[in-house]
Amino acid sequence: MKRPPPREDGAGSGGGDGAKKGKGRWGGGGRRRNEQRLGSGGGGALSLAAFANAKSRNTGYNPALIKKQKEFFKNAKLISKYKRSKKQQNQSSNPPPFPIPKEGGDDANNASKLHSKKKKRVAPSLNEEYEKKRAEDEKAKKEREAIIQARREERERSEARRRDLREKMFKKTRSGQPVMKYRIQHLLETALESSNK
Repeated sequence: MKRPPPREDGAGSGGGDGAKKGKGRWGGGGRRRNEQRLGSGGGGALSLAAFANAKSRNTGYNPALIKKQKEFFKNAKLISKYKRSKKQQNQSSNPPPFPIPKEGGDDANNASKLHSKKKKRVAPSLNEEYEKKRAEDEKAKKEREAIIQARREERERSEARRRDLREKMFKKTRSGQPVMKYRIQHLLETALESSNK
């Protein structure tokens, strides 16, 4: 038994309360919306205007624009970081100036002496910190390189062992039969290793 086609006025065989079955995400009326979108004036083909406007609706998704915005924000972030670091460098190299009184030369001399002492203290401590950090970084780098080198050597040794074993296992006699000597030797070695463990 065939189901009757859906009616346009919304009155269907689905009960007296008028609730549509399967309204969906967009609230029903999909067929009418499709006809309006495609501009079908009775025929099945698209009108020229509908064809031209089919993809020109603004969905808000533009990959080129999104990429450009991401790049812009990334650059802005880098610039702000650069400005911040520059500001910190200027503050560390030029401490805020102390108010130096014009009159009374003794006070002015004392203030300038304090200023120069402070500057001398800061510079060596920064140098020491820099040297410490650099030494630690170099030490860590050497340790990493040593670990990597040890791993590389171990890998090369194991590959050489595997290659040698493979060559022995694949050796054949003149008639094409596998050479059993190496296979039996390998079985014996594995049995001895398992018994030792």
